[in-house]
Amino acid sequence: MEPTMLKIIAGIAIVLVVAIAVVLVLAATKPDTFRIERNATINAPAEKIFAVLSDFHQWGGWSPWEKKDPDMKRSFTGADRGKGAVYGWEGDKNVGTGRMEILEASTPSKLVIKLDFLKPFEAHNTAEFTMLPQGNATNVHWVMHGPSPLMAKVMHVFINMDKMVGKDFEQGLANLKQLTEK
Repeated sequence: MEPTMLKIIAGIAIVLVVAIAVVLVLAATKPDTFRIERNATINAPAEKIFAVLSDFHQWGGWSPWEKKDPDMKRSFTGADRGKGAVYGWEGDKNVGTGRMEILEASTPSKLVIKLDFLKPFEAHNTAEFTMLPQGNATNVHWVMHGPSPLMAKVMHVFINMDKMVGKDFEQGLANLKQLTEK
């Protein structure tokens, strides 16, 4: 190989090593956990909203991810609704593969869900819905939180997860509002 070619290859290698080092340093500054949350006021009683959220069979009517892959395979096991209900899905690159299980169902105010993503990447998070009555309306608070391992931190260097997932939360809450205010 010519000396000029070796210098070019060495230069490219140095640039790549520096770029990777910069990304890893930036990733190391990211927090060890993440939290995404959105709120909506819905003109419906908390009991009605809780009934929809605590029954995975009804998520097709409001969840923003349900429409992203019409061929998604779904499975429902465990309890019919509430604590112990399990929902599994296998879909395309838009929805991936995963499983949710309701761990806590405090009618009509709180729902805690264990959320396990298996594909396209593995993640284990918690989703929570809190319903707070306000007169004839209900304030619905939707939160997802969990750990941020190194690969998630690297992704967070390039992708704003709050904006990306937050817009899905906003759409889901708008859909839930439309469904439960009928």
